[in-house]
Amino acid sequence: MDALLLTHARQYVGPGAVPVLLREQRRLVCHDTGFVDPGVARDFEIAHAGAVALCGQTPDAIAEELKERGLAIGAVISNDVFPNTPLPIEEVSLETLRESVDALLIFPYRLTQLLLPPMKLARRGSFVFITSARYLQPEPGFSVATSVRAGTTAFALALAKEAAPFGIQVNVVAPNYLYSEAYYPRARFIDDPAGCREIASKVPMGRLGEPQEIGELIEFLASGRSPFTTGQVVNFTGGWP
Repeated sequence: MDALLLTHARQYVGPGAVPVLLREQRRLVCHDTGFVDPGVARDFEIAHAGAVALCGQTPDAIAEELKERGLAIGAVISNDVFPNTPLPIEEVSLETLRESVDALLIFPYRLTQLLLPPMKLARRGSFVFITSARYLQPEPGFSVATSVRAGTTAFALALAKEAAPFGIQVNVVAPNYLYSEAYYPRARFIDDPAGCREIASKVPMGRLGEPQEIGELIEFLASGRSPFTTGQVVNFTGGWP
């Protein structure tokens, strides 16, 4: 069975997706910036039995390591991250914008270029891109994340058109109001009653999304169980906006 590759496995949707993907007995190969430290990689593999932690950090290094290990990838979950500090548009530095584009668009684009050809030859495979639902209702201060992640969503939809004749699925999961320490930390939005009320006032479900809930959605889209489903953007937002 071909392996599944998850990028940034310890960040964003990774903590919710990893247990679900392993539960389904998929061979899970993980990239993460923390895995440059062999101790972190080893601890991750111990904590998540069956997962493989890659040390490669760039798309080319990841592809080369997969080749050296003899790992064929049948599904890619592109879970890319970049820190966002809310700022008015005129205060955003071009350096920050370029770094965001590199992390959120160029990284998955290049990884796709490297991993798509074997899938085309096999005439099977799937990609799931984790972007953002902020495009539904842009908010002041989030111009970088909103625009760059929307660009990645557009890339995924373009890829879906090109890959479909080869039996390859491409879909997008676009979250907002997902619990994560990077974006909606527990201390502020779950443990604090005021933060809970703030979320309830904006999200029809009245709460943040749980990591495992998005993990279930990702696993389904990557599984190939519904091969006619491609070119779709699934907003994981609890009914927002």
